[in-house]
Amino acid sequence: MVRAAQFGLMRMRFVAISRATLPEIEAFQKRMGWKFKWLSSNGTDFNYDYLVSASKDEAGKKQVYYNYEMTEFPSDERPGLSVFAKRGGEVFHTYSSYARGLDILLPTYNFLDMTPKGRDEDSLPWPMAWVRHHDRYEDSKTESCCSHK
Repeated sequence: MVRAAQFGLMRMRFVAISRATLPEIEAFQKRMGWKFKWLSSNGTDFNYDYLVSASKDEAGKKQVYYNYEMTEFPSDERPGLSVFAKRGGEVFHTYSSYARGLDILLPTYNFLDMTPKGRDEDSLPWPMAWVRHHDRYEDSKTESCCSHK
């Protein structure tokens, strides 16, 4: 995991942005034990501007513009990452990535991609349907791959 101090050495900052209200974000962040900077875009057009939230015009449409193409997307919220640069008083949008372009941020996928069965998600209702918040996995009665008894 990259630490904020490492970003700071390169004159970079990491900030997560969600449509939830700030009190909702803070409660969830506390529950997860996360310490990174997380802001709310609630009440703004930020998520719509960067094509990660469905607009009212897209509601109910079979295909929407996402990941630089018209595609089917089953949710009003879509994964995305944007990078901005600040020079003087101006802010520039320098990069965006969506869908499979975000896989590098999911270490579990990196390991699954090296295994014979890979992600093995074809039978799931949607990719990543197996993922839970760390406090929502059922206790497994099977032995961990890493346990030593």
